[in-house]
Amino acid sequence: MAALSASGVTRRGLAWVVLGAPRREFWSRFRKEEKPLVPETVEEVKEKPILVCPPLRSRTYIPPEDLQSRVESCVREIFGSSVPSSWQDVSLEDGHLKFGLLSRLADDLGHAVPNSRLHQMCRVRDVLDFYNVPIRDRSKFDELIASNLPPNLKITWGY
Repeated sequence: MAALSASGVTRRGLAWVVLGAPRREFWSRFRKEEKPLVPETVEEVKEKPILVCPPLRSRTYIPPEDLQSRVESCVREIFGSSVPSSWQDVSLEDGHLKFGLLSRLADDLGHAVPNSRLHQMCRVRDVLDFYNVPIRDRSKFDELIASNLPPNLKITWGY
């Protein structure tokens, strides 16, 4: 390869070589020297942490008596005057309308459709069926303890 030389700098192929100085020293001259940061002494006031456990959230849901009329009024409000007389068969294909309906019902009824069931809500009838199911805040073991068990079966929690 051809080598060019001009004032101590040569070029070999595609790389420039400074005569008498390695590449690292050549580029390090242009860097600014970093000054060490001196931390300011700030007196921190440590407060006693407040360790209050939030109240347990109850998942109990009992469908209200007027559930059908509440759902119908929400559907008519969100979908507008284009709702047919068979409002339970209205499709929820539009994501914005589906979100509007489900969020409005969650606020009104205090019970939201979980993420794992959102894909099952295709029609208003599916939403109505979901909100018709009551939910108890008890586990199966709690139900077994409360039921009449045979004398040879006993469930104890404090083991």
